[in-house]
Amino acid sequence: MKVVAFNGSPKKEGNTYHAIKMVAEELEKEGIEVEIVHVGNKTIRGCLACNACVKNNNEKCIIDNDEVNEWIQKMKMADGIIVGSPVHYSAIGGTMKSFLDRAFYVANTGFLRHKVGAAVVAVRRSGGVTTFNQLNNYINYAEMLMPSTNYWNVIHGMRPGEALEDEEGRQIMRVLGKNMAWLMKLVENGRQTIKEPERENKILTNFIR
Repeated sequence: MKVVAFNGSPKKEGNTYHAIKMVAEELEKEGIEVEIVHVGNKTIRGCLACNACVKNNNEKCIIDNDEVNEWIQKMKMADGIIVGSPVHYSAIGGTMKSFLDRAFYVANTGFLRHKVGAAVVAVRRSGGVTTFNQLNNYINYAEMLMPSTNYWNVIHGMRPGEALEDEEGRQIMRVLGKNMAWLMKLVENGRQTIKEPERENKILTNFIR
């Protein structure tokens, strides 16, 4: 099994990276491969709301001059996905949000459904939970399965590496990694004995009479 983790921090080995790495170490102990993709230092424009990905139905964003389509395929091929972001004004980092908006719009076809997904956040002081909730919106919307831990998935630190000194945060990430590995194995083994529910087509609210 494989997990692909997306690091939304501009810093390659900042505290978001360290949070992801803590989760990854527990996954790797259980024989699960982890690939970390650095998103936050790229130039990624936001979704154009053109709906071309839906019309074309080819698992691609119409913007093709960046790495987003490559990352979408990594998501499709993975068994689990981690999305990690620093906190920028109590919200997801801009580059990471641009990527997530486009990737999850393309994924409306359902290829992320019932994969295991987790979000992690690194923050200096405040805004960690709001950012965590925003990341979870993507996971929930895609009908992914979400492991829990013993607190919210937020770790604290300002300078790169300071998150390693957050003992509680380290435990949060460690427990998350263990629970994610366990859930992934439940899903993998469960598919052999329990039939998945059929996917329903999305119904959009319409107030036209």
